[in-house]
Amino acid sequence: MRNSFGHIFTLTTFGESHGEAIGGVVDGMPAGVEIDLEQIQSELNRRRPGQSRLTTGRQEKDCVELLSGVFEGRSTGAPIGFVVRNADQHSEDYDNMRNIFRPSHADYTYFRKFGLRDHRGGGRSSARTTLACCVGGALAKLALRPLGIGIQAYVSQVGDVALTGDYRQYDLSKIEENAVRCPDLQTATAMEERILEAKAAGDTVGGVVNCVITGCPAGLGDPEFDKLHARLGYAMLGINAAKGFEYGDGFAMAGRKGSDTNDAFCLQDGAVSTLTNHSGGIQGGISNGQDIFFRVAFKPVATLLMPQNTVDKEGRATAFTAHGRHDPCVVPRAVPIVEAMAAMVLLDSWLLNAAQHIEK
Repeated sequence: MRNSFGHIFTLTTFGESHGEAIGGVVDGMPAGVEIDLEQIQSELNRRRPGQSRLTTGRQEKDCVELLSGVFEGRSTGAPIGFVVRNADQHSEDYDNMRNIFRPSHADYTYFRKFGLRDHRGGGRSSARTTLACCVGGALAKLALRPLGIGIQAYVSQVGDVALTGDYRQYDLSKIEENAVRCPDLQTATAMEERILEAKAAGDTVGGVVNCVITGCPAGLGDPEFDKLHARLGYAMLGINAAKGFEYGDGFAMAGRKGSDTNDAFCLQDGAVSTLTNHSGGIQGGISNGQDIFFRVAFKPVATLLMPQNTVDKEGRATAFTAHGRHDPCVVPRAVPIVEAMAAMVLLDSWLLNAAQHIEK
């Protein structure tokens, strides 16, 4: 089982949904970075359960404890160990699922791979483990801040309710002003209604998270197997419930002509730029200095509070109804996770790029 992410800046995670804690070790953090613990905690607060009526009712403060690698408020260059204690597990809610395979969960595949599974909330396959990614991403954001690289994600779609414009048409600084994390208040209200409708019916709904990276210099990424967009896709598709990834104009480009999609180069303020950005800031697997933007599609949560048919570990047909506290839609809480994964990819790529150049 691979539990580490990254090349130079790496995150190794541990823990299960209903275990004692979730935690990890960040290695490769540049020395001398100011470690703002309040900023790190704020990223966890954006992801934590129980933050609004749109999320699971599980109440976790998700307070992070940094165990190493920080001295007098700055990173030392040593590994940064951290832990977040679990406090509000209701493991008994999963007793009726001990011997069955929940539809569209990792129960069956995990059992076939390892021969056993932790039925309490999905164990290691639970989305609760993403809080470790939020800590790693928060640290990466702190290191990227002096470089002028910014990362902002937002909800662009919930069910059949979607924004019609691109990110340049909205004030992304306003996404924390509503529970859905959508930059358009009217659309956010309609999205919230869709989520609450699904919740009332014991059902769930999917959605899309968009992300924009600004200030990224040209030259990050590799032309072969570590293309920058491939690394971003790998990171995003590793998030629980993620089902699709596209960057730039993505699938829409398949129905166009090259004359409609090429990004012509030009000079702006004495620097090379492009007149358009259909490529999404990446060409040949390498950043070109323009905004990087991409979309991540998330499926509806697989846990439904209604009867479902399945089979048990003996292969016998059975029916069950899930109990407990679950998200009717993951996308509002996925926003900080998308940002975190993008931040780790960008910092790791920046460090790799720096390692490939010798000062002259």
